[in-house]
Amino acid sequence: MDIETLLLPFRFAFMQNAFYISMIVAIPTALLSCFLVLKGWALMGDAVSHAVLPGIVLAYIFGIPLLVGAFAAGMTCAVATGYLASNSRVKQDTVMGVVFSGMFAVGIVLYVSIETNAHLDHILFGNMLGVEAYELWTAGVISALVSSVLVLKWKDLLLHSFDPAQAQASGLSVSLLHYGLLATLSLAIVATLSAAGLILAIGLLIAPGAIAFLLVRKFSTMLWLSVIINMGAMLLGTYLSFYLDSAPAPTIILILTMLFLIAFIRRQAITRRASRLRVRHG
Repeated sequence: MDIETLLLPFRFAFMQNAFYISMIVAIPTALLSCFLVLKGWALMGDAVSHAVLPGIVLAYIFGIPLLVGAFAAGMTCAVATGYLASNSRVKQDTVMGVVFSGMFAVGIVLYVSIETNAHLDHILFGNMLGVEAYELWTAGVISALVSSVLVLKWKDLLLHSFDPAQAQASGLSVSLLHYGLLATLSLAIVATLSAAGLILAIGLLIAPGAIAFLLVRKFSTMLWLSVIINMGAMLLGTYLSFYLDSAPAPTIILILTMLFLIAFIRRQAITRRASRLRVRHG
């Protein structure tokens, strides 16, 4: 394969936009994934990503920006989950499962009841090859906002994730950190709508942090490593999808899944080796 063939994807405008949106959403989703993995909020990311569908449909019906409806629905799901979990005997993961499946079902019912040119598969699975200039700008602004908040407040969010009681004793506003993290989660999902869609967004919000968590032990290192992993996977997945004739988003998620399995196998090997050494010298 010659150089001209290797560089072929970069000559098409739709592929260039796909690379741009990959670089834009890789940073906030990777940073956020570290906090979600650390806090055990993987299912919360899944819940919010599914729950934004009714917000998108209602925004279309009332003629307001779809991103506004998506953010409002995501925050509604997160707040409702927190309230129900705090005021009932049901555990939070059970409440999340009920709330997000219910809101997702409402979104599907609303969608099929109206006439629209919007394709449901684009909303669910993303449409990276059809990203337009205004979507790049919107995603860029949201990503910059989310990334800035996470970078500036990562130490406070880290303490809140590990020990909320200690965070409160240190004078931090636990409620502000809690709902701030939920707001950044909702915004990050809104930013990834064009790239990965609702269903595959959860992969971008969990896998990079999970991979980095298996590779390093220092959280600050985990943050930048997750960004590198996510950026590399998204660019490589987009590039390979051109030659594989596949959708970019699923290709990206497959690469992240393979990287997770490699990191997991590596961690298991290190753990077994350390155990053998302890037995040998014990």
